[in-house]
Amino acid sequence: MANKFELIMPKMGESIAEATILKWLKQPGDTVEVDEAILEIATDKVDSEVPSPVDGVIEKILFNEGDVVAVGKAVAIISTEANVAAAPVASDDDGAKEAAEVPVPEAVKEGAQPAAETSALATLEKPASGRFYSPLVLNIAREEGIAMNELELVAGTGNEGRVTKKDILAYVKNRTAAPAIAAQPAAQATAQPAKAGGAVASPQFKVDVPVYPGDEIVEMDRMRRLIADHMVMSKHVSPHVTSFVEADVTKIWNWRNKMKKQVEQRYGEKLTFTPIFIEAIVQAIKELPGVNVSVTPDLKIVKRKNINIGMAAALPSGNLIVPVIKNADDLSLIGLTKKVNDLANRARNNKLQPDEIQGGTYTVTNVGTFGNVMGTPVINQPQVAIMATGAIQKKPAVIETPEGDVIGIRYKMYLSHSYDHRIVDGALGGMFVRKVADILEAWDMNREI
Repeated sequence: MANKFELIMPKMGESIAEATILKWLKQPGDTVEVDEAILEIATDKVDSEVPSPVDGVIEKILFNEGDVVAVGKAVAIISTEANVAAAPVASDDDGAKEAAEVPVPEAVKEGAQPAAETSALATLEKPASGRFYSPLVLNIAREEGIAMNELELVAGTGNEGRVTKKDILAYVKNRTAAPAIAAQPAAQATAQPAKAGGAVASPQFKVDVPVYPGDEIVEMDRMRRLIADHMVMSKHVSPHVTSFVEADVTKIWNWRNKMKKQVEQRYGEKLTFTPIFIEAIVQAIKELPGVNVSVTPDLKIVKRKNINIGMAAALPSGNLIVPVIKNADDLSLIGLTKKVNDLANRARNNKLQPDEIQGGTYTVTNVGTFGNVMGTPVINQPQVAIMATGAIQKKPAVIETPEGDVIGIRYKMYLSHSYDHRIVDGALGGMFVRKVADILEAWDMNREI
């Protein structure tokens, strides 16, 4: 007799609670082998394949493409003759029990929704902004008569600003004049921010964009939509201030030219400037840890124990991803070099694991790669600071010598430090970027790798 095996949505990182089904690679009736990919899933930034843990035949698919599924939830049933420990298959009663566990708001218990509210909910499942909502959040919104144009205003505290069950229930608790909001046209509703748990949500402003003859209209891909939403959220949450310092990196330029061939021969790694910059940032964080923190929605400060450095990487698609070097302060310069090269290569080839883009406490972005001399980077929430390293340029400069000042050619670059002015004042923000510059300028030319 055939066993029935539940294919479970896998856990893909300590902070990832759900994933979106992008594509089913197998259909009911298809035969699958162990480790053969059955479906493609996506978290907020990483796409992955889910392999089959057993040999068998796909008996039933439990979710459609585009559905958001919680980690640990069964997504398909596989019929197998193999002697495997099949997970118990949930019955329809189990689904009813789970639904019953979700608290039903009193307004729904008392009777049906008004016709006006029901009409307003017609577009609930298709947010214009492309923002993702879990089935549970959408269900609560329907039960409370919250239209999509109102739901778009709810502040999210989940990953990438996603609205969680806690967020929507807090909004419902503090919500006033809901019918008036639900009945407003979208343009009016988005003009006034709504409050959720005391926090002001980011309004989705509507801008009329004319389209002229010859213009081409293309859809944003999923990653670009998430990046756009994250950037808007970050600017809304954190009042950004940027401080600039010009650093003389002549010693580093000359030292790298001297050492890069040796590093490649001994370790098989290319020595770039990025691990050198990261090492300097880590040293500065140890001396000025006030930038290695986060701020909670209720304005509490989380002081981070670990120093996890995110490094922004441009993808061939034109999108951006930020792999994280965990415990960067435990790595030597060659260790940082290996980690930077590995993460950058796998990022470009879409081979990163979900937990490799989680847990960053401070981020660096190298705008000099594109020939830019400086930038004003946007903070990668929930961090409070980010540094941009500009292009290294040869410049005439005044050099102090025992015999007097002379003009010489020096290699210089700008460091741009953007920080959250709620918690990082100009003194700390400015001192931090100056400290990084001082560390770079004091480089030991006789240092061994």
